[in-house]
Amino acid sequence: MELPRRNRGDELLRPGELTSIRRRLRRIAPAHDLVSVIACAFDHCTRMLPFIFADTRMAPAGVRAIGSAMVDAGFEKTRIVLQQWNRNFRPLRMRLDGRIPDLFLVSSMGLHSERCMDLIRDARRIQPDDRPLIIAGGPHAVYQPWELFSADPHDPTSADVVVTGEEYVLLHLLEVLLSLRRPGQSMRSAFHRARDSGALDDIPGLMYARGERDGVAEELVDTGIQRLVGDLDELPDPVLGYRLLEPPGRHATLSSRAVEADRVRKLTPISSLVLTFGCKFACAYCPIPAYNQRQHRLKSPGRIAEDMWRLHREYGLRYFFGADDNFFNNKARALDIVQTLARAEFDGVSLRRRVRWYTEVTVHDTLQMKEHLSLVHDAGCRALWLGVEDMTATLVNKGQSVDKTNEAFGRLRAAGICPMPMMMHHDSQPLYSRRGNYGLLNQIRLLRRAGAVSLQVLMITPSAGTRLYEQTFTSGQVISSAGGRRVMPPMYDGNYVVASGLKRPWRKQLNMLIGYMSFYNPLRLAVALWHGKTRVSLKPALWQVLGMLGLFHTIRRTAGWILRLMSGRIERLSQPPESPIPIRGVQGAPPSHCASGEPAAPRLVQIGR
Repeated sequence: MELPRRNRGDELLRPGELTSIRRRLRRIAPAHDLVSVIACAFDHCTRMLPFIFADTRMAPAGVRAIGSAMVDAGFEKTRIVLQQWNRNFRPLRMRLDGRIPDLFLVSSMGLHSERCMDLIRDARRIQPDDRPLIIAGGPHAVYQPWELFSADPHDPTSADVVVTGEEYVLLHLLEVLLSLRRPGQSMRSAFHRARDSGALDDIPGLMYARGERDGVAEELVDTGIQRLVGDLDELPDPVLGYRLLEPPGRHATLSSRAVEADRVRKLTPISSLVLTFGCKFACAYCPIPAYNQRQHRLKSPGRIAEDMWRLHREYGLRYFFGADDNFFNNKARALDIVQTLARAEFDGVSLRRRVRWYTEVTVHDTLQMKEHLSLVHDAGCRALWLGVEDMTATLVNKGQSVDKTNEAFGRLRAAGICPMPMMMHHDSQPLYSRRGNYGLLNQIRLLRRAGAVSLQVLMITPSAGTRLYEQTFTSGQVISSAGGRRVMPPMYDGNYVVASGLKRPWRKQLNMLIGYMSFYNPLRLAVALWHGKTRVSLKPALWQVLGMLGLFHTIRRTAGWILRLMSGRIERLSQPPESPIPIRGVQGAPPSHCASGEPAAPRLVQIGR
């Protein structure tokens, strides 16, 4: 289900509150001398198109943001560990500044939830008197926080507390815990005091367990939906997070020091950077509008330019990917940003000559900006990822059509900006249609002719936090297992067909591979090299090489699933996952992160081929 909306007028924090809480924490931080380790969970079996290569070359913005907030709040003894780089990392053996950390924070997407639980499980093996307070967060925690608490008495692996919000929620939690912490007391003990006294219930954006029987919580407490920071200028300096990265390695322990500044550019040449949040479209398959409480949040143009320049000056970073939901969402604000970036100068050097940036937009909003795309290019933008989804607008209508997509792509190419379409395949779309442009191959051909530089084709998949989520399960489309192989969290990335009402779902899986092969192939590479002298230069050729390499890994990982869908027995779910542990809200309110507060009934299964 979608996240519920807070009362109108109460969606955002008071202006300056995020800055204020960091200032308050800085005053008390020296008295507590906290040591913290932040881990980003990552499952390497997800490494395939369309994100392969970028997934290990771009340090995630979420954990860097948490690290920056911790340092800015005065907790400088903090380290960020990326499982992308350190797959053998063991929390049981972590030591920082010679100490077992006071806080162990884990961030995870739903795809990587198994690795997240492995990290929590290992951290819980630390002796109870020395065990850090385990805090889980990230996108998985935002939409399905109860999954970070175990209901299995034989494997009671649970976080101590789950943060279902952004940096402010974590800092608010720390402020409350430190206000109750006694000299020499562990953070876990301070947490237990705060939990038992009800002090956590006034912090929207948390879930924690109460009571215990056979190592399993008797109930979970949901403190509600977070308040969001409205002015993104209040976010801490992103430079701080890069100072905390654990160097890549095969060791289970932590290094004596973080990555040196002169290695950052080599390890993570692409920097994800928050520019704006929010989208005016309310697509039923997308959780973004509800997460943002229907708000459009942004940084000021000057702050964006300063962030890019500082990251370039400190680490030599030149390539930035905007963590935007729809950068062109508001034409006036987008123009203000690109005008500022186009004319920004630091130390007598033009910013646009030193950096390149990329982000996501829609076809509709690109056409609203069509007269200003040359300015977007002058500001340093060289590629835009467009949510085309379905050119005929049959699946979803965001103002796109074949003619509008062709016009948008043509104008982008003329301005020197690479159009990078993102497509969604679905049950009702054939591989090829003799009449019209409804088929997947028909649309890929049109995109290729329109000048698409790269291609993303994913199967529409149930996504937690969306309006379609529950309906997809109750309609019997979601596959539980095929050929004896159970559907695991990493398979919900859109590369696997895990939701289809068709009798032969293997055809959809094969369609995606055929679609990719029609776009990424040696012939297309030769054509791209032949036509390389254009405003987008040899970038199409480079993307052809990357695409073919990525396609090899995609075929290698999904071929077995095609065979299981083709010849094996398919079992389907009839209801979405729910918490097996009862959940209650605070002060008699219903819980905000589940459909009901009752434990889930056993899942019904439909069996067929």
